[in-house]
Order: sequence, then C-alpha cells, then structure tokens
Amino acid sequence: MSIVSRFAPSPTGPLHLGHAFSAMLAHDMARAVGGDFLLRIEDIDRARARPEWEALIFEDLHWLGLRWLQPVMRQSNRLPAYGEALDMMWEMGLLYPCSCTRRDIAEALSAPQEGVTQGPDGPVYPGTCRPATPPTGPRPDGVLRLDMARAVARLSATDMPETLDFVETGDQTDKFATSLPLPRMIDTCGDIVLARRGMGTSYHLSVVVDDAAQDITHVTRGADLGPATLVHVLLQRLLGFPTPVYHHHRLIRDEAGKRLAKRDDARAIRLYRDEGLTPAALRARLRLPPAP
Repeated sequence: MSIVSRFAPSPTGPLHLGHAFSAMLAHDMARAVGGDFLLRIEDIDRARARPEWEALIFEDLHWLGLRWLQPVMRQSNRLPAYGEALDMMWEMGLLYPCSCTRRDIAEALSAPQEGVTQGPDGPVYPGTCRPATPPTGPRPDGVLRLDMARAVARLSATDMPETLDFVETGDQTDKFATSLPLPRMIDTCGDIVLARRGMGTSYHLSVVVDDAAQDITHVTRGADLGPATLVHVLLQRLLGFPTPVYHHHRLIRDEAGKRLAKRDDARAIRLYRDEGLTPAALRARLRLPPAP
C-alpha cells in the first residue's frame, strides 16, 4: 500500500516542538516506504491567519529537512468544496442553523435536569436550536449544526456497519475510543458545528473534505485530536469518502507537563534554529530516529 501522509498547520502563530514532532513523524512514515508527504495550510480562520506566520512555517519545515509535493493546498481556496459538502448534507435534512452563543449553551447546560457530557468540542450541545423537522429552502449562511440523531438514523438505514471504527497505529488509544456503536454518537458527540460564522466551514468538515481530496491514506496527529476522529469517520461515511489509517502520537509537553501551545514562543522552532541547534539534535531531543 502506498502511503500518502500530510502535515496541516494553521498560520496563526509560530510552529513549536509539538508541530515539529508531528510533521517529522508524518514525513518519515511516508518517505520510509517511498510514499508521498503533503503540506496543507489550514487558514480558514481568516481573522487570525497571517502571511508572516505562513512564511515562517515554510522556513521552519525546510530547516527541519522536510520536503513535500507541490502545489500546497490552502483551505482559504477551498470554500466551494466545503459548500458542496454542506449542500449535500442540507439536502439530506441533516443540518440546521444555530443562533446560540457560548453563554446560551452554558446556561442551558446549567439547568438542574441537564447533565453535562464532554464531547470533542467541549460540552455536548443541548439541542436548543434543533428543529422538530429538517429545515427546507436554500441553505443559509452562518452557524450550521449536524443533527446527529438524523445522521445516525440515515447511516443505520444503509447496509453499512452499525459501528463506527478506524484503524489506529499509535500507542495512545487509552485516551480515546477507536470504535463506537452508531447510536452512542448522539450522546457522546452531540450536534457538532459544521459551519462557523464568517468561515463557511469548520475544522471537522474541512479536514474530512481535504483529506479525501488529497487522497490521504495515513493521518498523523496528536492524541488530543483522537476524540474527534469518530466524528470524522461519521462524516466520511455520510459523504462517501474513504477512511484513512490514523496515528495519534504523544503530546510534547513542557517541564511542568503542560501541553505546548502557539503562545509558547520559548519553544518555537525558529528560536532553536537561531540558537544554532541542528535538525538532527532536535530529532534526538524529541526521541525521533534519524531521517530516512
């Protein structure tokens, strides 16, 4: 099997050690077997994306010794593709508009009769805006949620398996499920957002559409994204896309055990290279083998 892997950073800040670890893992996995490594710029958050951060991404990855096929995919050029996927699910009767603010959701979940379950995006949405019947007419702009119960019912009515699952090759499976009966998605994930205001898409939708468009066979990413993977598998089934093999890796943490974030400039790749550290030394620090 030919491997096609990818690294998909957002140009909203400097890449840190965690990004370097993920990118090198994905690159090495493909190159070790003569496969392809792709780069995708996830810049749908136009309010935070900056061209200077994107330029630094290319500099850092080149310095690490990574090479990728051209052209580089940018999500900001992919809005029509996301719109097509949303149109398909709207016509299936699986989407509905939502006007709830975070405060509205928090207040609804604070009611005594409501239990709060944590899903891939935080507290599971209580269904405040969910209509009794699917909306009709043209698909509106703004926030759109997936009616998870209707999505599960649609998949259950097909000849597909009643269980969502995916192949996992990482060693972090104690942190998330790799298999779940379809009906459990209603309570564990709820009505996830598939289009955000001002974006025309969401992470969950765009990553699924783009992985399919790039023929990605192996997805390498941090274990923090493991809980979202079954959501992606469900969307892949709804849209008729293949499911890649997933490799969720350990998170790179600071001395206090805290997960690194882009605000942790002290661990930015650019500072290590400015200090004279070599890519080989960085690999050793991250406990990675030499590049293939």
